[in-house]
Amino acid sequence: MLRPVKNIFEGEDYPDLLVGLNDPDDAAIWQLDDDRALVVTTDFFTPVVDDPYDYGAIAAANSLSDVYAMGAVPFMALNILGLPPQLPLEVGSEILRGGAEKAKEAGVVIAGGHSVQDEEPKFGLIALGFVDPQKSITKTGAKIGDKLVLTKPLGFGVTTTALKQEKAEEKDIAEVVSWMKILNKNAAQLASEFEVRGGTDVTGFSLLGHAWEMAEASGVGMRLFFDSIPFVSGASKYAQLWTFPGGASDNKSFYSDHVSFVEEIQEFEQMLLFDPQTSGGLLLSVQSEKLVEFENRAFELEQSVWVVGEITGGDGIEIIR
Repeated sequence: MLRPVKNIFEGEDYPDLLVGLNDPDDAAIWQLDDDRALVVTTDFFTPVVDDPYDYGAIAAANSLSDVYAMGAVPFMALNILGLPPQLPLEVGSEILRGGAEKAKEAGVVIAGGHSVQDEEPKFGLIALGFVDPQKSITKTGAKIGDKLVLTKPLGFGVTTTALKQEKAEEKDIAEVVSWMKILNKNAAQLASEFEVRGGTDVTGFSLLGHAWEMAEASGVGMRLFFDSIPFVSGASKYAQLWTFPGGASDNKSFYSDHVSFVEEIQEFEQMLLFDPQTSGGLLLSVQSEKLVEFENRAFELEQSVWVVGEITGGDGIEIIR
């Protein structure tokens, strides 16, 4: 995932490009007519778990997440696959099967794709979806007084890196895999039902990185409650072993100037908020007066939600206990 860059087409006139390179959002949006816009995104990465099927399913869920994060409904995707030539064919087949079954669960048609030889496996999707342009979710939509809601726990990066370092317990990996394979489909449906306009998914830039992008784009500040933020069972244990992926340090370096830890929060706990996530949840800005009904509806949809903070005036993000 690249940091936002200046639009190389700045100055060009593309009135139907509603969201593009100039925006910090998770996908591009192209308006088709008054009621429909096309959402387009792509993502792929190297394996985060050992099992090829799980890897394929996680990669597909992660790719589709950017469509859900825009409030859209995905309908079609293309595979992107890179494999070492010496890898057994059944490994590639299992990766594709995992991706295909996750896409089917989402109601998405895999219409083709492309594969190349590569030194290390890589897999993901080009994903397309539809959204009403008046109802899309963007990072510019957070309003002062809104509550911040998270739909999956944190700690995926530090746990999967512990796996790579052969320090992870099997039960902790199983827990993380189960979360990463969950689609953000119900979370997006929930957001749509309650007319949420501000949100993002939490992936490689970490909770704080993506939260800051939303705060900056919306022209607001944020207050996060550390003790309300959910983590997977092994996150604290592996954080104290310092099994963070390299991206955690990059995120801290890039975003820490915009973050203040107001109360005593240990260094390993701080780093968990900079931990890159794969196939993380949605971070949604929910109108405070709708929060109780929002939580009740989430229970009906069997969708996990945690209220982790609030939108404030000013700028930057403060973390309190």
